[in-house]
Amino acid sequence: MRLFDKRIISHFDYLLILFVLPLIYLSYHLISETNEILANKQLIYFTLSFFAFIIVFILPIRKKLRWIPFLYWLGIFLLIAVEFWGVTKLGAKRWLPLPILNTTMQPSELIKPIYILMLGYLIHNRPPPKNGYGFNDFVYFSFYILLPFVLIAKEPDLGTALVLLLVGYGILFIVGVNWKIWTSILLVIGISSPFIYTYLIKDYQKKRIKDFISEKPSYHVQQSIIAIGSGGLVGKLSEEATQTQLKFLPIATSDFIFAYFVERYGFLGAIGLIFLYGLLIAHLLTLNYYFKDDYVIRVFASGLGLLLFFNMSVNILMVIGFAPVVGLPLPLFSYGGSSFINFIVIFAILENLLAFRYMDLYNYERKL
Repeated sequence: MRLFDKRIISHFDYLLILFVLPLIYLSYHLISETNEILANKQLIYFTLSFFAFIIVFILPIRKKLRWIPFLYWLGIFLLIAVEFWGVTKLGAKRWLPLPILNTTMQPSELIKPIYILMLGYLIHNRPPPKNGYGFNDFVYFSFYILLPFVLIAKEPDLGTALVLLLVGYGILFIVGVNWKIWTSILLVIGISSPFIYTYLIKDYQKKRIKDFISEKPSYHVQQSIIAIGSGGLVGKLSEEATQTQLKFLPIATSDFIFAYFVERYGFLGAIGLIFLYGLLIAHLLTLNYYFKDDYVIRVFASGLGLLLFFNMSVNILMVIGFAPVVGLPLPLFSYGGSSFINFIVIFAILENLLAFRYMDLYNYERKL
């Protein structure tokens, strides 16, 4: 049993933890400089996420892969339930009430790890042929990708919906789909874009796009750009970061925390933070090389890497005025509990898949 435990720990990916810890430390440091109460709440989220990581890590995920479709359809049911029993906040119906706990839950966050696991399960059962997936397989996988996209976009939460859409098709691109299919998709998107903008996008979303392409950015983005510019090459001391300390920069601890970070640590700090994200994402994507035949690990690692990449990219582009403001937090960095804990759970699932990948072999040896 001792040898068995050691071998599980030996397959734990410690690099992932080394890349994540600096992000958590920097996040807490910035939040504590701005608001001590929020910093204390964030410590509670860190503690909860630690226990969530331990619990998820020891779950028998490898043995219970057949349960994944049930969890996926449960997540779809919760997304549908939002339409009927959802709680509306700031004009969007994205939450379900939990009367016993006197709080709410956001199904679009809960479905992220299940969504990636489902794609891993499906691809594991239907691996790609030598020339990549054909049209029939592509349609089959697209059903499971588009269903949550439509339900989340309808809430409306177009930012989260688009990220999940890109993650799903990004996974298929990495695993392998015939190039003719991608070419056809690009043509269809190009031709249908005017129709989508005219009939499918809501008025407030059109306003965000118009604000984005207009010469004058919104107040939030203006203050964000001023904060970033004032940081200079190496940044300012905390008391000199006037954009944040004097409350000119809105939502400085959550959606616009990158602007505050650059005000404090300057251009060099921004490059360092993006480089750290790049190392983490690159490490996740390289797992495709080491586990060519394990599609569950490949899909989940790729999905997590893409999820981090798209969330990070959209948030930073939004903060510097290169993308519409859609309210996506900077992963593992912005203040908040649901997004942070969710990412930690996704990391725990990946560590579980990596550490227990030889589980059947260990059980066989123990029986002998």
